[in-house]
Amino acid sequence: MEDMSVDDPLAQLTARRTFLFWAAAFLLANLTATILVLVTFGTRDEDVVVPFWVVTVSALGMWASYAFVLRRVSTKFGSGNVARDYRIRFAPSDLWGIPLGIASQFILVTAVTYPLTRLFPDAFSVEEVEKRARDLVDSASGGWMLALLLIVVVGAPVIEEIVYRGLLQQGLERSIHPRAALVLTAIIFAAIHMQPIEFPGLFVFALVLGWAYQRTQRLGLPIVAHMAFNASGVLVVTLL
Repeated sequence: MEDMSVDDPLAQLTARRTFLFWAAAFLLANLTATILVLVTFGTRDEDVVVPFWVVTVSALGMWASYAFVLRRVSTKFGSGNVARDYRIRFAPSDLWGIPLGIASQFILVTAVTYPLTRLFPDAFSVEEVEKRARDLVDSASGGWMLALLLIVVVGAPVIEEIVYRGLLQQGLERSIHPRAALVLTAIIFAAIHMQPIEFPGLFVFALVLGWAYQRTQRLGLPIVAHMAFNASGVLVVTLL
């Protein structure tokens, strides 16, 4: 592992400040997304399938909010170079993230959720676990399938890795043990998806992403792994 002191442009960002900025970004992003959905679609009734164009507008608004806070943090506490401050760097070895993400989707997550499907067959059935992803795929048709791939396979992994590994985990590591920071970040990452049925699988996958970040001290590997994880999940839901 590289020495973190060699390249730490966000050294002024304490763990407390990190958490507060993450919380502010999370609240602003979700408030923006909610307002956009209400303005463009007019309802948040869970029984109504939201058209994918509304999902797209909501996602873009959410990402813009995250980008605004990330930029402010970089300018105030870092070098002003977002890529440098959040360790957004790639290397050829990051291609290992492809099998890592696929294995996490089909082996790791399955191994974690299988006992739960046996203990709680109604709550953790395959249909329930895949419901959100299947609803998302079903809401996209025609050209919107391309938008879905760009959002789920490209946009979401990049933004989430910058926020959760580049900002949150990096900042927490300055005050608590790196392993504790990894676990705490994984818990928060799994919890913010607000899907209790998905929490176990997302938590163990977030541990993999956090490990990949700590191992390399950059976001290339976790971003590629996250992309492969989401891509393989969308592929399965689309084909089956």
